[in-house]
Amino acid sequence: MKFTVLLLFLLFLFTLGLSAQNTWSVNGLVTDTAAKAKLANTTISVLNAKDSTLVAFTRAVKDGSFSIANLHKGKFILLVCYPAYADYVEHFSLDSTKTTHDFGRLNMLLKAKLLQDVIIKGTRAAIKIKGDTTEFNAAAFTVQPNAKVEDLLKQLPGIEVDKDGKITAQGQTVSKVLVDGEEFFGDDPTLVTKNIRADMVDKVQLYDKKSDQAAFTGIDDGQKTKTINIKLKDDKKNGYFGKVTLGDGIGDYYQGQLLFNMFKAKEKFSVYATVGNNGKIGLGWEDAQKYGSADNLQFGDNGEIFITNGSADGLDSFSGQYDGQGLPIARTGGVHYDTKWNGDKESINVNYKAGSLQVNGTTNTQTQSDYTGGLNNTNANETLNDFMFRQKLDATYQVKLDTTSNLKIAADATFKDTHTVNNYSTETRDSSNYLLNNNTRNIDNKDNTNILDASAFYTKKFKKKGRTISFLFSEASNETTSNGYLKSNTYFYKPGTLTADITKADSSQIIDQYKTSEVKSNVLKTNLTYTEPLSKTLSVIFNYGFGLNNGTSVLSSFNKSGPGVYKVLVDSLSDSYKLNELSNQVGGILNYKKGKLNLNFGTKVSNVNFDQVDEFTGDALKRNFINWNPQANLQYRFSQMAGLYLNYQGNTQQPSISQIQPVVVNTNPLNVTLGNPNLTPSFSNNFYFNYNSYKVLSGQSMFIYGNYSFTTNPIVSNMVTDTATGKSTNQYVNLGTKRLSNYNLGMYFDKKIASLGFNVGADLSSNGSDSYNLSNSEVNLTTTHFYSAQLRLSKYKEKKYDLSLEFGPNYTFSGSSLQPGINNNGRGFNASTYINLYLPGKFEIGTDDNYQWKGKTETFNTDFNQTIVNAHISRTFLKENNLKLEIWGNDLLNQNSGFSRTVNGNFITQTTYNTIKRYFMFSVIWDFNKMGGITKK
Repeated sequence: MKFTVLLLFLLFLFTLGLSAQNTWSVNGLVTDTAAKAKLANTTISVLNAKDSTLVAFTRAVKDGSFSIANLHKGKFILLVCYPAYADYVEHFSLDSTKTTHDFGRLNMLLKAKLLQDVIIKGTRAAIKIKGDTTEFNAAAFTVQPNAKVEDLLKQLPGIEVDKDGKITAQGQTVSKVLVDGEEFFGDDPTLVTKNIRADMVDKVQLYDKKSDQAAFTGIDDGQKTKTINIKLKDDKKNGYFGKVTLGDGIGDYYQGQLLFNMFKAKEKFSVYATVGNNGKIGLGWEDAQKYGSADNLQFGDNGEIFITNGSADGLDSFSGQYDGQGLPIARTGGVHYDTKWNGDKESINVNYKAGSLQVNGTTNTQTQSDYTGGLNNTNANETLNDFMFRQKLDATYQVKLDTTSNLKIAADATFKDTHTVNNYSTETRDSSNYLLNNNTRNIDNKDNTNILDASAFYTKKFKKKGRTISFLFSEASNETTSNGYLKSNTYFYKPGTLTADITKADSSQIIDQYKTSEVKSNVLKTNLTYTEPLSKTLSVIFNYGFGLNNGTSVLSSFNKSGPGVYKVLVDSLSDSYKLNELSNQVGGILNYKKGKLNLNFGTKVSNVNFDQVDEFTGDALKRNFINWNPQANLQYRFSQMAGLYLNYQGNTQQPSISQIQPVVVNTNPLNVTLGNPNLTPSFSNNFYFNYNSYKVLSGQSMFIYGNYSFTTNPIVSNMVTDTATGKSTNQYVNLGTKRLSNYNLGMYFDKKIASLGFNVGADLSSNGSDSYNLSNSEVNLTTTHFYSAQLRLSKYKEKKYDLSLEFGPNYTFSGSSLQPGINNNGRGFNASTYINLYLPGKFEIGTDDNYQWKGKTETFNTDFNQTIVNAHISRTFLKENNLKLEIWGNDLLNQNSGFSRTVNGNFITQTTYNTIKRYFMFSVIWDFNKMGGITKK
């Protein structure tokens, strides 16, 4: 690691040079071609590229021409200014081979025409800022032949792409990537960034995508998604292109990929298929944020029914996401089609994806749980075998009904089947290391989930500017069925026992059961929104929403009645519920917009009627409650390249059904939950801010952000632990005298050092929380603070090298009021390097390294230290260099180990798990491309 860091710095120093003394000159002609005018008296300035200090300036003469002499060798910026016109900026160099730089005709554009655009044009940078959108000119950035969009994004100021393809822009994660403003395979950005060729891109647009409602009304509702839109060149919209990758490795690893795209004017057709077991290819879908397999129904603040992760029968279920834990086998494929017709008045976007993911692994978890007067230590081992097959089809149709109204119809369907086989072995000891209990469990469970969603969104603008009306209708249907087996043996030991021996057990609990479940929900929601301008600067928005939610939940547990036969119903572990909710929501928001300031504030109020009936007992639970959701947003633009955003959101948090009347589950007999029907709502206040600044001439960007939230009358856990057996009983209660709080602060900085040709950046961040829980009915305050700093250096030279270095320390403060003498404070350090060298003979070698260290704490007396080194060597073939042979080495030092530490209430947990380690792979990569201009009829 030290060698690669030293090598990186030496390569940076190697690129520096000395400038000789001489004189050079520049000249050109300033005009407005649209007005057919020559702009006399235009101010022309020459600035140092290093620090933007003034070197020389002049004014254009009567015919618009200019000339500046007596300049010296170096890198400069030409700045051209004229009243009412957008500034023109161009980077240029003067050296021994070029004593005069002729800029030719410089065409200026009126600011009014550009809608406050700023244009920066140069050989290495081209940025256009329009309102909240930053647009990069792809032609101004240099990438290697056959590069993909991902490689282009790495060259753009303020945008980072990590080794897994995750994109960060201005300190925020980019979660959506569009192509010509359209969804491309829906929810996986990497299918764009790793698929589309960089030489097809005309512009890259970065902005915060608002909700359909906010985009239409122009009034911010706080819902934003950091988005990148890839605009293709007109001459790259007709033809086909793609990529084929075949990889085979030592150690039974393999990888295969096929990408094919056919574009014809406004039609796009794409297919892909992947297979691999090296962790480089996964599903990457985000529908886990919608409805998935479940353990119970939960109800949102406005009457929504959510189905949370887990199986409906209380047993384990697989989410379908691979996070590095275990060894995966992934197979995925998909088809995409979108087109526009009827003069672009109508469009359709269709995606189909299917895939399977299998993960096998082992996990060890060590947990310290504090309680009044002592602590327990639990050591748990898990063997997991998870499988999921998933299909998803979605379609969106949009039509422009007339010049004032539009209709958008969307529908999607998801079908998932999962199979989980998990084995557990746990052991709990007290602070004197005496054995309290041990448990072995086997869970074999299958889930089937069907999800259907549909929505229609109608918008209309009236003659009066700012007066609009819109209507949203949506319906979501979800059905999950589960069946599985639970086999569990738990032994509780006599005081003073040191070794596990069931003959010394004081008592035991044996479970052998078959469990089934069927959970259904149907959610219908409508929302009517009307906006009315009160003046040129003031407008108001009203909305009314209606929701109708129906659900059923049937859970059954059966004891064994004979060999392989389970027919004895366990009444205490079985139930059947019918759930009905009716919600009405009204809201009003006042919006003020003038000049650089945009301010809006208001509230939404929901009245929710909830009715639940236990069909086993006939007991009914009825709840009527009101939820308040105040909000406020302020946006102020100091300039076209600097702005401040403030946001406040408040919301009532109702207790969930599982907290009031939990579904009885015995999956873990050492942890039992009781309901509390006396729970009352809590209220959460959330504050958020960000400041964004970009300096064009110096290429400097800065993003500062932070959020703070606190909850009054919080709902917290009261866990009562039997000190003799280690068995815990949990019940949720209100803690009206305390206030939960958490915060998150960060700063992102990036600057191009023109004189050295590399970028330097820094990240500072901190987060923390004060959280409460009750342990044996005594209040416990857990305080956690985390601080980190990262320094980044990167340098790129076409066909020579690509270098980057990132490193920095971190520190964690963590403690519990129940155990003031014990803390979980610990230091850490992370570093990563990336070196890619382009050698003669079409060879390329590279390495990326990652170093991680976590120091020991009072709870865990060993530190964690690992260095991951990956390397590759490749050579390209054919005239277009579009055939590549590559040898890849993963984790050359064979040190990769899964590791995490977390603090939750009075629980401190350290987890280690198996993951992909060292292997070597030989790959053949073929890029094919036959793209041309748009076919004209």
